[in-house]
Amino acid sequence: MTAPSVTVPQNAVTERRELLPVAGGRETLRALRALLRPRRGLAGAGLLVLTTATAIGLTVAPLLGHLVDLVSQGRPAGALTTPVVALAVVAVVSGALTAYGLTLVARLGEGALAELRERFLDRALRLPLGRVERAGSGDLTSRAGNDLSAVASVVRSGLPELGRSLLAIVLTLAGLGVLDWRLLLAALLAVPVQLHTVRWYAGRALPVYARQRVAVGAQQQQLLETIGGAATVRALRRRERHLDLVSGRSQEAVELTMRGVNLVTRFYARLNLAEFIGLGAVLVTGFLLVRAGEVSIGTATAAALYFHHLFTPINTALGLIDDVQAAYAALARLVGVAELPEPAAPPAPRSPADASLHADGVTHAYDADRPVLHDVSVAVPAGRRVALVGASGAGKSTLAGLVAGVHEPTAGRIRVGGVGLGDLDPAGRRAVALITQEVHVFAGTLAEDLRLAEPAAADEQLLAALDKVGAAEWVQALPDGLSTVVGEGGHRLTAAQAQQLALARLVLADPAVAVLDEATAEAGSAGARVLEASVAAALDGRTGLLVAHRLTQAALADQVVVLEGGRIVESGTHDELRAAPGGRYAELWRAWSGRRSG
Repeated sequence: MTAPSVTVPQNAVTERRELLPVAGGRETLRALRALLRPRRGLAGAGLLVLTTATAIGLTVAPLLGHLVDLVSQGRPAGALTTPVVALAVVAVVSGALTAYGLTLVARLGEGALAELRERFLDRALRLPLGRVERAGSGDLTSRAGNDLSAVASVVRSGLPELGRSLLAIVLTLAGLGVLDWRLLLAALLAVPVQLHTVRWYAGRALPVYARQRVAVGAQQQQLLETIGGAATVRALRRRERHLDLVSGRSQEAVELTMRGVNLVTRFYARLNLAEFIGLGAVLVTGFLLVRAGEVSIGTATAAALYFHHLFTPINTALGLIDDVQAAYAALARLVGVAELPEPAAPPAPRSPADASLHADGVTHAYDADRPVLHDVSVAVPAGRRVALVGASGAGKSTLAGLVAGVHEPTAGRIRVGGVGLGDLDPAGRRAVALITQEVHVFAGTLAEDLRLAEPAAADEQLLAALDKVGAAEWVQALPDGLSTVVGEGGHRLTAAQAQQLALARLVLADPAVAVLDEATAEAGSAGARVLEASVAAALDGRTGLLVAHRLTQAALADQVVVLEGGRIVESGTHDELRAAPGGRYAELWRAWSGRRSG
């Protein structure tokens, strides 16, 4: 399936992003049919049970009409016993069958929802990180959160109610026809108004809900960026600018939401008009037929009850269109990710010959007219460590991301053990690991967090990995050791502890090549000294590429590469570059040493 890309509508304060795709109508319906196809038996059983329950429940109106006839004819009280008992039996049987039918429908919906969620999450987790970064994490998280919730809500409550309502409408109209075809025709006078209302609403609501979903994703992305970069925003005195960005995103989402609310209000007003037209027509027709002696008072009463009984299922079914429209727009966004084609596998995947790392003539641009790397070549022999040094914006993190496979270079090639990244077999791709300064501590026990890197690791292996990176002491001090719950809602780790946890995962995963992007930047001066020792231990025996936030890291590397403006301006050992007269690294080292001594 090829899904079209969607671009957020732009205004003065929004930035353009390459959002993840949204499936078209045919693709969404195809995916929906694929989800329901294996569950056809369950769907048939649920439909049969609910149809039976609804049909039994519809006998209430003729039974009440019969009671009206008995009373109007002056029959004794004993004659009312049988229809009253029948009403009680109908209520019990109909209620029991309805409960069972809804259980079957719920199993159908929950099974389909679980499969959709698994397919979406499976594909989302295998998306190239560069693709996610171009879209913004807010786009993906809004789909995983808001969109999945919207679909789940309809599946859990809307789908059963819609099924019951449609059955009730069809069978009630059939009951009206059995009573008298003229009463059925009178009731059908409401249908043109209802159909026009649905057509009017559907044509306007779906585009609004689709745009609103995209706008909410953009709003969430802007909030994430503003909150995540709060320290930088304050330091650069860009608070007002970011408030304007958040306000612009929010305003767009609010305006689209209010347009949806306005459509819903007008939608229900038109449905009420249809009800008045239909009920008035049935009452007038019943009165005329009774006066002409063609039907009994009980029959006319049953007809009025039938039509009144239609109010709830018709309004429920039509009202659910609002939820269905929103859920359909959400489903299209989920399917757009779940059905993304897998990247073409290399014709003959290869294993790396060793743990060497090479960047050959690499150029990269996030925007076509603004390259951030220019013809960069770096060679890291197996088991050696190279530090990337340079001012902010020099291209260090971009190069690290390219080497780790987060992005693909615009030109040039990245090789591991002589094999291009795109040609590596699965084991070869796992041979390169990336750790950044933004470390996530997953909610759960410390042991579960560590086993994300090596699910089969025993507790002894976990403790050994923690000890290697210098974390054993604080882990032993935790209330429950490896069983201590960490992450959101659990024991809060410091920045240095979280980074050590990430380094312990690195040790457990045991990649041949490790890329560390300013892995000690968030720890503070005292914590950084501890982390530098942790990094050295974690990299023991591995090929390492380090984006050096502190030059003490560069001093311990086998080679230092200095970047400036996306180009390599110097390369050599720490001692060679520090001694080079007028060199850029020597200048950086003097400034760094002076700041530390001061």
